[in-house]
Amino acid sequence: MAKDLSKVRNIGISAHIDSGKTTLTERILFYTDRIHAIHEVRGKDGVGAKMDSMELEKERGITIQSAATYASWKDVDINIIDTPGHVDFTIEVERALRVLDGAILVLCSVGGVQSQSITVSRQMARYRVPRIAFVNKCDRTGANPARVTEQLRDKLELNAHLMQLPIGLEGDFEGLVDLITMKAIYFDGENGEILREEAIPADMAAEAEEKREALLEEISMFSEELMESLLEGGDIDPQLIHDAVRRGTLALEFTPVFVGSAYKNKGIQPLLDAVSSYLPCPTDVVNHALDLEDDEKEFPVSNDPDDKLIMLAFKLEDGRYGQLTYVRTYQGMLKKGDTVYNSRTGKKVKIGRLVRMHADEMEEIDSCGPGDIVALFGVDCASGDTFTAEGISASMSSMHIPEPVISLAVIPVDNKAQNNMSKALNRFTKEDPTFRTYVDHETGETIISGMGELHLDVYIERMKREYSAAVEVGAPQVAYRETITMQAAFDYIHKKQTGGSGQYGRVAGYLEPLEEGEYEFVDEIVGGVIPREFIPSCDKGFQKSMAKGSLCGAAITGVRAVINDGNSHSVDSSDVAFQLAAQGAFKEAYMKAKPVIMEPIMKVAVEGPTEFQGAVMGSLNQRRGMIIGTMEEGNYTVVEAEVPLSEMFGYSTTLRSLTQGKAEFTMEFATFKQVPKSVSEELVKKFQEEKRND
Repeated sequence: MAKDLSKVRNIGISAHIDSGKTTLTERILFYTDRIHAIHEVRGKDGVGAKMDSMELEKERGITIQSAATYASWKDVDINIIDTPGHVDFTIEVERALRVLDGAILVLCSVGGVQSQSITVSRQMARYRVPRIAFVNKCDRTGANPARVTEQLRDKLELNAHLMQLPIGLEGDFEGLVDLITMKAIYFDGENGEILREEAIPADMAAEAEEKREALLEEISMFSEELMESLLEGGDIDPQLIHDAVRRGTLALEFTPVFVGSAYKNKGIQPLLDAVSSYLPCPTDVVNHALDLEDDEKEFPVSNDPDDKLIMLAFKLEDGRYGQLTYVRTYQGMLKKGDTVYNSRTGKKVKIGRLVRMHADEMEEIDSCGPGDIVALFGVDCASGDTFTAEGISASMSSMHIPEPVISLAVIPVDNKAQNNMSKALNRFTKEDPTFRTYVDHETGETIISGMGELHLDVYIERMKREYSAAVEVGAPQVAYRETITMQAAFDYIHKKQTGGSGQYGRVAGYLEPLEEGEYEFVDEIVGGVIPREFIPSCDKGFQKSMAKGSLCGAAITGVRAVINDGNSHSVDSSDVAFQLAAQGAFKEAYMKAKPVIMEPIMKVAVEGPTEFQGAVMGSLNQRRGMIIGTMEEGNYTVVEAEVPLSEMFGYSTTLRSLTQGKAEFTMEFATFKQVPKSVSEELVKKFQEEKRND
């Protein structure tokens, strides 16, 4: 019997670091009977939260890898992915949102909308993921859900409205008022598992009435029936309200806001009701695939179990029993023993084992269908691959992958460490598209690149623990880029005469700056002056030239290479000759095109007591930072700035000593900007010295 997809929810839990995502997930698993005891993130019992299964996660009290699990609430099956809050692990959030239908945006009732909340919200908007907001930690000193809701409107431009009011705040937080049923809800029992409904406290009745009216007025925009009921007066059917909220949420035009305290076991069950009521089921969301046989035209996937299979591998993990591939099924059914096709490689794959994941535990299943998130064993593929049934050539559109901004050298101490390091790097690059590795041919060193110091730090630690790879680590290096600022022509002949046939190729055209994108090749050859078979060779030669610039040795980006003339020789012209001709042409024009060095600029947010605001701003200015704005909230100030990454190494130590350890900062990549002249001269000088020494 086919599964009722209206009873399925695929949701993610996303937020700024330390907003309580993993604690919330732990409570959801407890109330849905998936676990029978609650463990905390920094567990005193030494167990740690269920979803933080990696040793490093338990030690640091942070989520590093997104973890998948499932639960059932009333009659709805919920697949949940708990994602990291730290910006260095942003790819985990990207790939989760790519396959999810809805999300819970968790916010701290004290911190409110913070820097990573903004990033996560932007990612949700990119994948058009409907979300509900949960204002957590209402038991904390300084809690203010009303202010957080205002921030959702102002900072994230969401049409956010409270669906509940807290009864008391901070140490007096007791329960909440439901603005739809107009009842007070309290959470009794040892773990808040018993819900008690009462009349609204007398001192809150007027406020609740006022907030309900404002809420109904807003959501009536999504339902004509509700609008008519409001105009007629009298009692309003709660189902009409639920339908209107759902409609607005699915259209991404309304964000319902719920309140509670996951740590104190308050507000979780009504949040689960909201997931069932307001977030989309698989059939509410239109997902598209590319038809690889019809000019990559998009077509909507059907969500039909009787259709041909299409599923996306969105995450890989090297588990105890080999590679584990997480997949989301979009249409068709997959059974154990079925043969599927990888649409990228064209290879046939037989599915031996099919499991449903519960963090690091698994449950064997025989089949899965549309809307299911499951894992496959022993399937060799890359993150982002699409699997299909025979006779269908389709690919799900891939996810956005940000470029790494920081690199460092890793040096194994002996041969055994070298072998173990190679195994680790193979696995990590397969699992994480933002983690890159290459060998610097001049120094022979292995270089790893990633999204930040913590990102690389975690992988180095995992290399040592999971693979016993003893490595030494070089100083972090900024991933500079080089680019050109003006158009420059080239006309280059590559000519070489050796014993047999020689090499000959002439390439003419120009280089010019490219506003968006890294590289573009334009073929304007007419009359066959360069034979068609050698045009790709020219493209290849230009791309090779962009691997390393001549100013500071950084990769070149933002270049359009146009060829409009050339010559060939009937005997001496070849693929290699035209590749070398293009490389020579690039070199000839590059310095004439006035190249400059670009550096990664980070968006930095420093949060701390107002008394240290001057010192914080001074420390950022000293690091060539540009202050974008400051926000004061009570005794706390948030300073936002754009600072070059090269100036941010060691900033955590400086900030600690400046603020007596009371401030913290987050940073994420913002853009690339041209380095100042003095810095550029220093980088060029350093590069020239290194070349001389080599």
